[in-house]
Amino acid sequence: MAVKIRLARGGSKKRPFYSIVSADSRQPRDGRFMEKLGTYNPLLPKDDENRVKMNVERIMELIGLGAQPTDRVRRFLEAAGAMEKKARSNPEKAKPGQKALERAEAKKEKEAAAAAPAEAPAEAAEEAAAE
Repeated sequence: MAVKIRLARGGSKKRPFYSIVSADSRQPRDGRFMEKLGTYNPLLPKDDENRVKMNVERIMELIGLGAQPTDRVRRFLEAAGAMEKKARSNPEKAKPGQKALERAEAKKEKEAAAAAPAEAPAEAAEEAAAE
């Protein structure tokens, strides 16, 4: 049996509240679980101590027995200092797509075309004033 330590969603519509639970990986997200290990309230400010509450000792004990934390629970444990930070890098995600690059190029060309005629009459007026 593959045990996962994951979030189970609760709360009402548009007001999420999550329980940190250990559950069989084959069970539904909000379905049957073995043990409740903590809570997560994303509506609270990030610096609020009640945003994430968890029984770190029990979670680490379950991980020692082979349970796998999900990415979000792993981040909570890293923030609590219970696990080492895992290197994450996805530089491709930050790059704009092809259409965005084309739009940016078109915008630059349009601005350059609008700026060129505006500069020409100003220079002609300066030359006329100098004469």
